[in-house]
Amino acid sequence: MTRLAARALLAVVFWPSLFFFWFLGPFVFFLLSTTSSEVCPRLETRAEFLAADNGALPMLVLQNLLYAVPIICLLLWTRLLPDNTRTGRVVICIKLFAVAAVLGALWEYGSSLVCDGYGQPFFSPAWRMTSYLPIANLAVNLPLYVLVFSLGRAFSMREDETADDAIHHDENAL
Repeated sequence: MTRLAARALLAVVFWPSLFFFWFLGPFVFFLLSTTSSEVCPRLETRAEFLAADNGALPMLVLQNLLYAVPIICLLLWTRLLPDNTRTGRVVICIKLFAVAAVLGALWEYGSSLVCDGYGQPFFSPAWRMTSYLPIANLAVNLPLYVLVFSLGRAFSMREDETADDAIHHDENAL
């Protein structure tokens, strides 16, 4: 397989996964989450509470694995086209992704602690602090999205044809 074909294959995986997993994924996982208001009254015993709470763990692992697909594509692109500047940016993406994954997992697991196992709301001081995690996660995810999008665009463009040449080529074709 040629480098161009490998880059094209990575682009075919990268762009849909970026769109579906990073932009639409949070809505899907929110709809699938078990943190609805009907859960608390149904949890009568501590065992039921712990079973429901720990049932969220496989979904959190699956979610982070799916979210890692665009980062893996960036890593593979870096292997195909080594460039020190882009490699440094990919490392920044990996670090931001790790922080975002931890913050997201803490918030989602914490939000599954809606009640204390006896049907009573769980409003400890720790719970009140986790309510700010989505704001911190958003502050980490916005630069991550911009950086990953720009890197994906740079990696998926052909090097022998710059963006200006492509615009002029398209204008001449018309």
